[in-house]
Order: sequence, then structure tokens, then C-alpha cells
Amino acid sequence: DFLSVPFFQTPLKKTNALIAQMGVTFVNAYVPSALCCPSRASILTGKYPHNHHVVNNTLEGNCSSKLWQKIQEPYTFPALLKTMCGYQTFFAGKYLNEYGAEDAGGVGHVPPGWSFWYALEKNSKYYNYTLSVNGKARRHGENYSVDYLTDVLANMSLDFLEYKSNFEPFFMMISTPAPHSPWTAAPQYKKSFQNVSAPRNSNFNIHGKNKHWLIRQAKTPMTNSSIQFLDDAYRKRWQTLLSVDDLIEKLVKKLELNGELDNTYIFYTSDNGYHTGQFSLPIDKRQLYEFDIKVPLLVRGPGIKPNQTNKMLVANIDLGPTILDIAGYDLNKTQMDGMSLLPLLTGDKNVTWRSDFLVEYQGEGYNGSDPTCPGLGPGVTHCFPDCVCEDSYNNTYACVRTLSTSWDLQYCEFDDREVFVEVYNLTADPHQINNIAKTIDQEILEKMNYRLMMLQSCSGATCRTPGVFDPGYRFDPRLMFSNHGVRARRFSAQSLKGT
Repeated sequence: DFLSVPFFQTPLKKTNALIAQMGVTFVNAYVPSALCCPSRASILTGKYPHNHHVVNNTLEGNCSSKLWQKIQEPYTFPALLKTMCGYQTFFAGKYLNEYGAEDAGGVGHVPPGWSFWYALEKNSKYYNYTLSVNGKARRHGENYSVDYLTDVLANMSLDFLEYKSNFEPFFMMISTPAPHSPWTAAPQYKKSFQNVSAPRNSNFNIHGKNKHWLIRQAKTPMTNSSIQFLDDAYRKRWQTLLSVDDLIEKLVKKLELNGELDNTYIFYTSDNGYHTGQFSLPIDKRQLYEFDIKVPLLVRGPGIKPNQTNKMLVANIDLGPTILDIAGYDLNKTQMDGMSLLPLLTGDKNVTWRSDFLVEYQGEGYNGSDPTCPGLGPGVTHCFPDCVCEDSYNNTYACVRTLSTSWDLQYCEFDDREVFVEVYNLTADPHQINNIAKTIDQEILEKMNYRLMMLQSCSGATCRTPGVFDPGYRFDPRLMFSNHGVRARRFSAQSLKGT
């Protein structure tokens, strides 16, 4: 989870100094799915959700399921690094939300590709958790000095750097739950940021008119208790990040002490964004808007000039290909949908880059009605006390997010009864207040609909074909599916595939 503010304005002052200012900040970095498990699966596999089939945070949605373990885990980029490139690999922290579930092998399951494995059982915690230490359960209590998870991860990482082999290259993935709920700050940081509150952008606490029904159902204006709750959450999230900042500083210092800093690439990113009050939704992610799909991405390392900003459109499906490329692995041997960022990192001027990518999400909902809001009927979930629900079965959508020289555009279709369409011109409307689906040029709408269908069925190289506004783009109107039935069926076929 991350925060929708410019990186240098966050509490991560040391991270900013040690990574951003020593390397490159990608200001247009995104995730194809704004939720922990699908997003983490995209990082590990380099694939869009429709290709790795992890659609939400449940076992049924393929999160750390037996099927995921059998079909995807053997081909993640860490597995290739270890088996094909001779790397020693280290994992510490939150893996996938359902990791450790009894139905999927428990904490005894250590995914292929990891030489050292310190993974959190299930979802985010700061105290009273269980770690799988190379397949053996280790329980932690609530004593700050020995159990606070962010610090435990830092210490395990420092130990690895101290005792690893110096004869093999290494890869580390440190996945702190912070700033995820329950937002438990370290004791020394519990009083920090007393004057900080969630940003009051122009889309804060307004009615999301002309948006799909889930946004329209939010109560506007929010109650005072909801605003107090989201401001408090925002503040606590910042407090938890101060320990992440300390972790980064310790790691960089240790690498420097080892004489390895100048020879090591460091990537800093997150699995999704987060909203606090935009369109009167109190707190969560899962939505298609910038505040949920945009994430920080900072990289430093050999051949990367300091203090750079890069505006290219990048996604978390690019991380696996990038790291394999750095390790010298032939990307043509993979089935990954993403692109290596290495040419962008080293300043290659001749690189042809993408102008769009796919955003896709399959909503979560329960057959029964939510106990806090029985009046809303079945199918909704993650509801607040005043009956504002953050997700539902038919919060299922796919979008083309375009960033070209001429257009900064988002086109989205919903799999709901309305077959709802949302389109935003972010040049004129960066906070996505005005849905222009009914007024935008019809030809652009048709091309976007066609491009969306192409991307939703893409795999590997076909995910990297020219976008609507690229010189090489080809559009054949005869291939258009104009009736809504075909559009809606495209989603249901995909959701069947994912179960």
C-alpha cells in the first residue's frame, strides 16, 4: 500500500536521499491491479493478472493456491535467477496474502527459487505473527525489541548480507507489510506527524458523479467520524514508514561497509496505491483511479546517473524482466508480458517504449449480505459502519491507461449490468472528476475498445504491441465488437479461467 503524494513529500527522507537522489525516480509507475495478491503475483511473474490468474486476495481467487504453486511459482523471476543464473536469493516479509494456508501446504511450503526464506504467514501484521523460516514455523509475540516485524526483517536482511557467500551474486526481496493496516508504529514514532492529515485534493469528499455505481453509492459528504478515521489512518501509515526508512538506511550502510554498494541495484516500490477520502471513499485500494494504481519506483545502481526523473510509462510487470536482464538472462526464453527497464536506467536514447498498459481487476463479494449493511443485499464487501462499501462482485473492470506524446488518457469498461464505461483526459482533469465517455470523439472510443480487447487477451510479446496513438498502430474497424453482449462475455470467460 502506498500514498498518493509526490515521493519527496513522504516521511521517507533517508530513502529519498539514499535511493531517489542517487538514482532515478519513475514518476509514471503503475500496477495492473490495485490489490496486494494480484499485484505481487505480477511482480514475481512479470505477467498481467489474466496470464498469472491471481485475481484477488482469496484462495479461490488463486492467491497462493495449489494451482499458483504448480503453474506459476516455478517460473517466477527469482526461480530463474537461482536455477539459471546461479544467484543466492533471500526473501523476507509478506509474500502473498494466503501464503501459509493449510489448504495450500501451510508454512512448510517454500516456493522454488529461494535459498533463504523468511515469509510471513497470511496477511500484514506487526506483532503476534508466524514466520516460515525455511519451511519451519517461528512464532513472534509483542515485545518491540525482538518482535516488531519491520525491525525483524531489517535484522534478518543484515544477517544475510553478513554471512552470505561472496562467490555468488545475490538477490534480496524485502517485503515490509508497512504501511498496510493495522498501522502499528514503533513506540518511538507513535507521536510523529501529529499535524499531518490526508491530502485535500479537488476529488476529496466529493460525490463521484458519472462513475460506476460502487463510487456513486458512497455517502457525500462523509461523516465527521469517517474523516477523522481516514486522517488518523493516514497519519499512522506515515508513522509505520519511519521504520521502513530506518531499514533502508541500515541496508545501504551495510552494503557500503561490505564494499558492495556501487555494484548493487536497489529498487524501491509498492504493490498498490491507496485512497483516503477521494470520491468520498474512506480508505482502501482496488479502484481504477490514479490514487490506487500509481506507485513509487526508485532505482539506484551501476550505470544509473544520480538525481534523475523518468516520465516513461512503466509497470510492476517490468521488474522481473529488468532484474533478469541485469543478470544476463535471455528474456526471449520467458513468457513475461513486461519490458526490461535496463535501457531506461542506463539512459539509452534509442529505446522505443510503450504508450499504454492494461489495468484489470475482478471484484470480491460474498454471497450473503454484509452484516454491517444488510440493506445493500448480497455481493458487496469491505463496508464501513455508515454503509459505504469499497468492493463488490461487479466491481470488475479493465482499462487501457495511455500516456503518449499527444494523450494522457484512461479508458475503462465494467462488467456490470450497465456495462459502464469511464474515460478520463488526465491532461485537463488530473484528479479524474469528469467522465468524458459520452463526449469524447467516437473514433477514439472505438479504437480504445478494440485496444482493450487486444490487451485483455495478450500474452508475452503481444502485450507490447503499439498503442492507439503510436506510429505503428493498426486498426481494422471490421474487427470491432460493437454489441455489449460480447464485451461483457469477455470478462466472464476471463473470470472462469481465473478460478
